[in-house]
Amino acid sequence: MYTYMVRAVRADEWASVKALRLLALRDPVADLAFYETYDEAAARPDDSWRERAAGGAEGASGARQFIAETADGEWAGTVTVLVEAAGSVDWAGAAVERLQGGVVGVFVRAEHRGAGAIEALFGAALEWAWSWGAERVRLVVHEDNGRALACYRRLGFSPTGVVFAEQREMEMAVERPEAGGGDGRPAGDS
Repeated sequence: MYTYMVRAVRADEWASVKALRLLALRDPVADLAFYETYDEAAARPDDSWRERAAGGAEGASGARQFIAETADGEWAGTVTVLVEAAGSVDWAGAAVERLQGGVVGVFVRAEHRGAGAIEALFGAALEWAWSWGAERVRLVVHEDNGRALACYRRLGFSPTGVVFAEQREMEMAVERPEAGGGDGRPAGDS
């Protein structure tokens, strides 16, 4: 069993961000899980990877990329949470109705699946989203990606009813836990 330290990537770790993403795009279900191919990602210049790492690094305002790191420094997996502000438009062109997080780029190395990495990653991702007031966190998953569907359900995500029929994908979300005050409103509401 592994012990994972979960932390945000650092901007200077762009080469490791690139290596893990390229590994993810070699996964057998990558065509269901990601919107780019290995060849597309591998062809991107290093400056693109530097920007990607900086955009999700500690201190970035619009996103946070977390990695689960083993005691020996191996990156076991990653998840990124995007800030989706109320009144903005999401990646699919739909209006965002409330402050929420959007989970993308989920990947855990095969040898770390079932060892607690995904739970550690999502724990940090959700904690970060709740810390800036997100009312919910959502993600999109392909209907044929059974491994991911089961994982997300186990982590507390439920289908929202929003489907992207052309891509055969569905939205799943987890609502912000209620505050202990008993008024039924998410923590941070007034």
